[in-house]
Amino acid sequence: MKSHYHVLDGLRGTAAFSVFAFHILEMLVPSLERNPMRHTHLAVDFFFALSGFVLGHAYDGRGLAPAQFFARRLVRLHPMVVVAMAVGLLGYLLDPFVGDAQQVGVALSPGRLALTFLLGLLLLPAATLPNYFGETHPVNGPSWTLFQEYIANILFGLFAARLGRRLHIVLCVASAGALLWTAKKFGNLGFGWGWDHFWVAPVRLACSFLLGLLVYRMRLRMALPSPFIALSLLLLLVFAAPGFGAANWLFEALAVIVVFPLVLAAGAGSRQPEGRAGMVTRLVGELSYPVYIVHYPFIYVFAHWNWSTHPSRTELSIAIVAIYCGVTLFALALSRWYDRPLRAWLSRTLFERPAGQGQASVQPML
Repeated sequence: MKSHYHVLDGLRGTAAFSVFAFHILEMLVPSLERNPMRHTHLAVDFFFALSGFVLGHAYDGRGLAPAQFFARRLVRLHPMVVVAMAVGLLGYLLDPFVGDAQQVGVALSPGRLALTFLLGLLLLPAATLPNYFGETHPVNGPSWTLFQEYIANILFGLFAARLGRRLHIVLCVASAGALLWTAKKFGNLGFGWGWDHFWVAPVRLACSFLLGLLVYRMRLRMALPSPFIALSLLLLLVFAAPGFGAANWLFEALAVIVVFPLVLAAGAGSRQPEGRAGMVTRLVGELSYPVYIVHYPFIYVFAHWNWSTHPSRTELSIAIVAIYCGVTLFALALSRWYDRPLRAWLSRTLFERPAGQGQASVQPML
């Protein structure tokens, strides 16, 4: 049984909760330059890097056939995708603050909405919905990153065993060069979620995923005291760093190419937290995926409420606390009463060997 990197799990949670806060702020302060967490879109790149590390740790050397590997990844990721799509559809249909801008039969046809929803269940891009800013995955915005994640999983399952060290390093250098060029073209890396810049998503995926996998395979490790706290603060410092003018693109690219691999190396090489610190780290890690994948429909409803009713600062503050705490509790309930039980049942049903033949290895953390 392979070890479990609880610090890295917890850091995924730090990044997920940061994205949640960033999206709330984004609806209050549309200008990225004025957003106090202006670099938090880089959390996506951190997720991709972490995925590369974790897949290497969980599956390198296991000799699984591609079909077995893909089945395990679907069991790990897709139950929450189904819930997120259902939440997104309900949020779109029941949003009381948009008039008829999202009304079926007025703003769009039932057939178009049904097709968009079905494509979303498969994590495939779809034509954007009215009132949703040109997103490639409009029923649930963050699904665009899961689509990229599935691409990475497919390529890993097919080719990772044959990826030698020299070619791996060459691909890392080439993808880092592409990321630098992309960051300079736009001035930052907050793209890939919309049809106008869809091509940016695989550029971000390739660089981060390959670097994360390289950190694992080269056994790059370093130890830090209180690693979850220290590395969470480092991530937050990156996310909340000021703008750097004409050099902003370079800061963001270097965060992805240099800082995030170092965070992975430190998180993997440090002693795993115990006691209360360990409990908090594991809880934050448990909540990371459900919070990330279900929060965005609530952000849209919150934004439309704010834009249409113009609440006072007190009302706005109460609403922000309510949505942050409410979605967190919703994510916890989904994890404990839906996602974990369903995945456990699917794993027993699909992957456990008959009595006397042993059992399949434990599921990876992501």
